[in-house]
Amino acid sequence: MKRRYLIVAVVAVALVGLALWLFPSPPDDYVEQPAGGTASAELLERGRVLARLANCHACHTARGGEPFAGGRAIPTEFGTFYSPNITPDAGTGIGGWTEREFWRALHVGISRDGSLLYPAFPYPSFTKITQDDAHALWEYLKTVKPVSRRPEPHTLRFPYNYRPLLRVWRALYFQPGGYKPDAAQSASWNRGAYLAEGVAHCNLCHVPRTGLGGPDSSARGRGANVLGWYAPALDRPTEAGLQNWSTDEIIGLLHSGRGTSAATLGPMAEVVYESVQHAPRADVEAIATYLKALPDASSASPPRERKSPAAEVVAPILDRGGTVYKDRCATCHGDAGEGRPPAALALAKNRAVTMDSAINMIRVVLYGGYTPGTAGNPQPFGMPPFAQDLSDQQIADVINFVRTSWGNEGSFIRSDEVLRARTGPLW
Repeated sequence: MKRRYLIVAVVAVALVGLALWLFPSPPDDYVEQPAGGTASAELLERGRVLARLANCHACHTARGGEPFAGGRAIPTEFGTFYSPNITPDAGTGIGGWTEREFWRALHVGISRDGSLLYPAFPYPSFTKITQDDAHALWEYLKTVKPVSRRPEPHTLRFPYNYRPLLRVWRALYFQPGGYKPDAAQSASWNRGAYLAEGVAHCNLCHVPRTGLGGPDSSARGRGANVLGWYAPALDRPTEAGLQNWSTDEIIGLLHSGRGTSAATLGPMAEVVYESVQHAPRADVEAIATYLKALPDASSASPPRERKSPAAEVVAPILDRGGTVYKDRCATCHGDAGEGRPPAALALAKNRAVTMDSAINMIRVVLYGGYTPGTAGNPQPFGMPPFAQDLSDQQIADVINFVRTSWGNEGSFIRSDEVLRARTGPLW
């Protein structure tokens, strides 16, 4: 055992040395900001909006903790990350940082002490942020309440806890550089691309990942597993693609968390609540313009083939599932899955029901589904949890019934998939 760890350590050191030689630290391209007095109200408001769109408050605030003081646990397959304190406290926050050091963290993922930041902090997206916007964000963060709170250390598994290995990850997956506008696109599209790809870092969740956690460019049309949920593909209309939606429908969903045919649940509900609902309409419209124009990747990523049970097994499954549905679900969702707006969305011909991945549906049946309380959705309806009332087999049965009824063409799931979903973050 010791010999194996020694071999792994030697290989790791060799890889880091190779990465240091082939991929040195990126140059410091910071342009010194002119010295000035108190930031203007306009600049501070711009920074506040950017902080909301970047979801800084949600990530850097522990449940029940002081805003921006860090401590939020972010569980991943590599271990648990804890967000740092970004209040202007000089001892434990960023009060002792310079603006150059702040820019370096955002733009190239290097901390004040020169250590490499883990990409759980989305600097691969934030590198697109302009220095002017970074300046506004910096000035705004200087105005939040300083809080003395030392960050918890990450609890990562070996070898991911060996930070120098990030050199290898960066060599494979990270290229610093600002957003480059597309001259062939409109100003609104470019603004939306800048916000979605950079500030709001949508691709952090919606782009599939390799085994090392880097973006998998070969998997177009696929979403990603995030925090025990599935972030559906934004470039596939059968998942979360918005190519066939009107701009107003997209704005309504992003601003309120609920639309006429869709609702945000799980981690995305938090994104709407903490972030997007607070964005100016013009920015949300720009994001909508960009998302609506994404090329359809359906042909690049055909549905996954999943084996269905034998014909003699299907009938009993659907019979049992239909009984559970009639007893537990039909009152709200209708006898034929037609829904009871605004309390319950239709399940018939609902793409959230028939996606290749059924994990979101499993999570909602287990733990309930709750849209965010927003200005556009001030009294959100919620679905109760059934984890305490239904067995894994009953939940699998009712999900199979819904995924294959009323014109739905989803694949079957097994009870062990439900069992595995009974752990992890609930959101």
